[in-house]
Amino acid sequence: MSQEIEIEFKNLLTYEEFFQLISAFEVQKSDFNEQTNYYFDTEDFQLKNHKSALRIRYKKNTYTLTLKQQFDKHILETHQTIDNGIFPKVLSGVPLPEGEVTEEIRKLKIDTSEIKFLGELTTNRVELPYREGLLVLDENHYLGKIDYELEYESADCKKGQQYFLKLLESKNIPVRETKSKIHRFFAEKAAKI
Repeated sequence: MSQEIEIEFKNLLTYEEFFQLISAFEVQKSDFNEQTNYYFDTEDFQLKNHKSALRIRYKKNTYTLTLKQQFDKHILETHQTIDNGIFPKVLSGVPLPEGEVTEEIRKLKIDTSEIKFLGELTTNRVELPYREGLLVLDENHYLGKIDYELEYESADCKKGQQYFLKLLESKNIPVRETKSKIHRFFAEKAAKI
């Protein structure tokens, strides 16, 4: 089974802050890569009610199905690569392919046949080694909105948080409570109804 604990810190950025960091880290336009997240849940949000989220990410010609679940203060991710030919069928309502992810969903007592495609978010992303982890700058496009985000992934929670907060402080960027992309996507979707 492909599972990992994700330790990451995130902060929404203004447009100006985003470009300040691009300049500070000498990022070129060609350094960015595009990826798209396709979000899924049941119509009554059973996954969300279990503090879980489900997506298929398209990145570098590969589709990866990921279930994210709350795990202590972090996120437990279960991954499963899916065949490129199955992806459009899943978008149109064919049930998820069997595997590690559907096994985990069933443990939550959720009928996988009720899971539907609910929308997508496209990210222009650059990843940079920083300290002992990975610094990520994201420009996210969803539902007619654009937001900017800084993430820092670390193997060590305490050190990672220190490095992240020190970076924000050094660039005069205020700490902002930042929900996950999927939370922001669904909040925006709900606001448009």
